[in-house]
Formats: sequence, structure tokens, C-alpha cells
Amino acid sequence: MKIPFYKTLLAGLIALAATVSTARADIPRPEYPRPQFQRADWQNLNGTWTFAFDFGRTGMDRKWHESKGFEQKITVPFCPESKLSGVGYTDFIPSLWYHRTLSVPAAWKGKGQRIMLNFGAVDYEAHIYIDGKLAGRHYGTGSSFALDITDLVRPGEQANLVVRVLDNLRGGKQPGGKQSIGLYSAGCNYTRTTGIWQTVWMEPVNEHGLRQVICTPDVDQSQLVVRPQFVGIAQGQTLSVEVRDGKKTVAQRTVPAADEAVIVLPIKKPRLWSPEDPFLYEITYTVKDAQGQTIDQVESYAGMRKVHLAGGYFYLNNQPYFQRLVLDQGFYPDGIWTAPTDEALRRDIELSKAVGFNGARLHQKVFEERYLYWADKLGYITWGEEASWGLDYNNEEAVRNFLSEWTEVVVRDRNHPSIVAWTPFNETWSARDGVYVRLMKDIYALTKAIDPTRPVNDSSGDGHIMTDLWTVHDYSRGPELRKNMVIKPGEEPYRNMKDAKFLAPYAGQPYMLDEFGGLPWIPKEERETSWGYGAQIDNLEDFYKILEDEVDAIRESPHVVAFCYTQITDVEQEKNGIYYYDRRPKFDTARLKSIFEKIPSIIQNPVDLSGWKKKE
Repeated sequence: MKIPFYKTLLAGLIALAATVSTARADIPRPEYPRPQFQRADWQNLNGTWTFAFDFGRTGMDRKWHESKGFEQKITVPFCPESKLSGVGYTDFIPSLWYHRTLSVPAAWKGKGQRIMLNFGAVDYEAHIYIDGKLAGRHYGTGSSFALDITDLVRPGEQANLVVRVLDNLRGGKQPGGKQSIGLYSAGCNYTRTTGIWQTVWMEPVNEHGLRQVICTPDVDQSQLVVRPQFVGIAQGQTLSVEVRDGKKTVAQRTVPAADEAVIVLPIKKPRLWSPEDPFLYEITYTVKDAQGQTIDQVESYAGMRKVHLAGGYFYLNNQPYFQRLVLDQGFYPDGIWTAPTDEALRRDIELSKAVGFNGARLHQKVFEERYLYWADKLGYITWGEEASWGLDYNNEEAVRNFLSEWTEVVVRDRNHPSIVAWTPFNETWSARDGVYVRLMKDIYALTKAIDPTRPVNDSSGDGHIMTDLWTVHDYSRGPELRKNMVIKPGEEPYRNMKDAKFLAPYAGQPYMLDEFGGLPWIPKEERETSWGYGAQIDNLEDFYKILEDEVDAIRESPHVVAFCYTQITDVEQEKNGIYYYDRRPKFDTARLKSIFEKIPSIIQNPVDLSGWKKKE
């Protein structure tokens, strides 16, 4: 008889209380960081660690990997540049070291139990040591990773965990996103993030448990398709998948465990996920051994939704759908790249929906999975993006680093219904013919191989080589914006890189203005050190008039099937947000909502727009 989910969750909470020595209230970001693949038994490792800067990168010479503690303290998962870390050091940090003691619960001892050490994100190069022995390395700005440390720890005993971080933001070989390459924040680049900046946690996983699951909705055939991958497989092992609508089981299957298994779960009269109705089905994956004993159980969820492109439109659940997106940089005054609380992640989405946006471009940052969870739950479409700025697109080693990390990002996030497009790059305007062209073709093919269900926008704001979406950026106002957005049959439409001959011509893809607006609303006393796009606006009514004129220009261009307004909040010196940096409102929320929603989500009376392409 299957144990109800709430009892499983309760047992997990009891186990957590028993295994974590620090009181839950004292742990920053205490929530489980991977809500779409959640186990009951785990240990949150956030909190007070010790650390040391290593400006000369000489820590290995001093045998810091064998450390049992450093002199300074830092609060994980907040980066040392942030206030919440307790450090607040904002100059460049080429290297730093972390230490904390691991206390592996005695209850995790057992035949076949593997101890997994998980990192939400560490920027950039991480070397992990247990009692002086190398447990593994990882290279990435925002991708998650896990290490099997079973052979380096003993349940019921303590061990020393040391993390060495190397970061060379200005070297051009690693993604950096909006991190400033100068000492101070400037323009549209802001305070840096170095080292651990997402939750660190530990959990036991059976040697024959689940590694991951690919869960794909098939709306047209009313079914969920599940493809599991296991840590290992033993003879007689089974996997059961149960799909629930609340307390009601709507689909269930048990199959022999196999990495090549394809489990089809018919869903009668499926309730579709959308921003208007973000319904999620609960899922439980249960792995049993040949004797029928449960050896692994994972709680998850899925949204039944479909995205596709046709005739120059983006379709959601087989309806042409207009995306009213907002640019979200994911920065916080006190946490930089890390939200201070889980509630702050949810609140950002609620603030966006309150002014009429139905989604966001998650801009120049790999957002943590808790954000995607809230987007799934609240009904908020998103574009998954990488922190591509700072990367030399014309350098072979840089490209190799990017391909590895992007693979990890897409694999991690492909089950989230809120993600409706992948956009690995942004404004690749320094690109040249050669390595860049090959990179774009490779990144398109790689993304499609991992996830064939979503469109790929190779580079936001042009630089297009191989793309499903045609995206441009235009911060001109009213009349000029209206002129630029007009597409005449047989003519090349407005694009940002007009003179780059190696780029692909427009071929009838959905045409999307995925950056516009950026209207500044800056107090007079801050204008010397702040900026927005275009001339300053002094009168509130003028602001509303300019904004409405821009939205009208888009509305009058029927071939423009999505917009993305810059941006949801101010970020440091860039003050063109709908809200202030601390999330206080700037404007009349209802009035903004009425302006942005002048373009409805569901497109009525669509015509075939794919003919608006350049004639050969």
C-alpha cells in the first residue's frame, strides 16, 4: 500500500530535524532547493562557514585543502560581495576557500546507500575536498552539480569539507552575465558574484535509485511520457509512476527499471497549464527492489502544456499566444544574485503579473530552480538564458566552456512547464565570422537534441545564425519604433546587426521585440550617477503617455508576436524599472496593467505571417 504524500513529507521533515544540528530558523534559504525532484531525507548545509581570500592563488601551496577551518566567517549561500554574506567585499576575488564540518547522519548508513553532495551554483571553478582528498571539480557560472562522496565520509562521523574557488571574470573564457568587469558597477553591469551563491545540501541516494527523469507532456495525445535514468539497475528492480490531481490518482504504471524505458501515462481530459490556469499534476516516482522494498522515492510535478511555432506565430496549447514579457535580471540589493528568501522569488513574479506581464526573459543569469518552481506554480512563462556576457564568442576554449555549462542548464531545467524558449546568448554584437558561426550552429543542434519540445532563440537581439525565433532590440520611442516595426513583404525587416554579412537572413520566424522601453524614471538628485534608455522623463503623465505610445506601436504591427519590456526593477545605477530596486512601486499598478494588457494574450483571427520574409 502506497504511503500518502503528506505522510512521506512529514517523515522527511522529522528526519531533517534529526539530521541538521543547527535550528531550522537559523538556516538561510532552508527550503528544499530542487522541488521538481524532491526526496524526503536531506540535510541543508547553508549557514555559517569559515573562509579565506586567496588573492595570490597560493592556497594549495599552503595546503589549505587540508584545512580544518579558516579565520573569517561567511553566511552561505550568499556570495562574499553581498551584505547577506556578512562580508561585503566587492573588489575582484581571483580565488577564495570555504570550510565547514560535515556531520553525516548515522541513519544514512546502509547497504547500497550513496551520499550525494549537491551545489546549486558556484561561480566559477570549484574544487571540492573532503578531509584533504579531492572529491571532484566543476566549471560553471550558474549550473548545478552533484558529487558522490560516499567513499570519503562515514555515517555517524564528521568530516572536513573544503571548497576552493577560482574566478577569472576578465579572462574572456567564462560566462559572467551582468557582472562588472571594472572595479565599480557601470552602465548595465553590476556588482559581481563569486563563489557559492546557491544552496548546498547533502542527501542519501540508493545505488539503484533515480538519477533523473525526463517528463514530457504530450497534449495532442493526452498523455505524459516519462523516461527515467538510474544511478544503477539491479535484476528485478521496478519503477512505479503515479500521477495525481489533488488526492485523486489519474494515471499509474509500474515497469521494470531500465534507462531506456519509455513510460506512457494517458491522462483523460487533461487540465492544461497556462498563465491563465497554472494547474500542476503531482507525481510520485517509487523505485523498488526485487523483494518489493522501496529503495527510492521522489516527489515531483508536471504541467500539461504544449508550445510550437507555425505561420509566424508562437502557440501555447494550440492557440496563437502573445507573450507580454518583462526583462528580469534577478538581482537583489542585499543578496546580489541570490534572493534573500524563497518568498522574495515568489514576490517578484507576483509583482510582474500585477502590472500585466505574463512572463519574463530571465536575463543573463541561470535562475535557481526555486524561481522556476514559483513560475510553474503561479503561471508565468519564461525564457531560459545563460550568463553569456563576458565570453569571447570567437575563442575556441571559451566556446568549449560554454557548451558544457549550457548542456547542464538545459538538462536541469527542461521539465519546467513555465520555460517556453531557450535563449543561450544575448547581444553577440562583437561576433565575427568563423568560430561564432560554428558555435551558433552547434548550440542550436545541441539544445534541440536535449530538448526538442521548445523553440531556440540563438541570440537575443540579433546575431542570428540558426534560430526558431527572430528577436530584435529597439529602444527608440513612439514614431521611430513604429517605423522600425513595420515589415513590408519581400523586404528585410529591422535588425540590429545590419552590416554583418555572415548572419542568416530573416526566414519567416515569429518576429519578437524582445527588448524595448527601458524608460527612465529617476529622482533629480540621482541623475548624475544613474541612467535609463533615452531622454529623462520629468512628468508622470508624460511617462504614461510615452509608454502607451510604444505599446500602441507594437499593437499596430500584427507581425510582432511578443514583446519584452526593460525591466521589472531598477538594478543599482540602471533605473528604468517598473519597481525600485527594493521592490517598492514607482507607478500606479492598475494603470500600467491597463497599458500592457492592451495587447491580449490570446491572438484573435490570426493570419499566416510566414510570408513576410525576404524573397530570394
